[in-house]
Amino acid sequence: MANLTLAIDDDMLARLRVYAAERRTTVNALFRKHAGELLDGDERRRAAREWMVAKGKENMAHDEARAAARGAGEAVQEETWRWSRSDTYSAPRFER
Repeated sequence: MANLTLAIDDDMLARLRVYAAERRTTVNALFRKHAGELLDGDERRRAAREWMVAKGKENMAHDEARAAARGAGEAVQEETWRWSRSDTYSAPRFER
């Protein structure tokens, strides 16, 4: 494991030590945990953005195909599915 030197205000360090002690951990462990959470959150957001872009492209292609079929005089079955809050926030891609 590598070492890292940080410049931090004396008062903030004292408060961090108290905070860590109250939780029976160390300042180092707090920083490692927080850094890990930051990186995990970025990865989850990236994956969610990629999924949303792919889903949007898929929906656009589907809409274009339906429009082309309508233009050719074919009967097109209209779908009633729309984005919902549940679709956005409760999908497996957001679960840990």
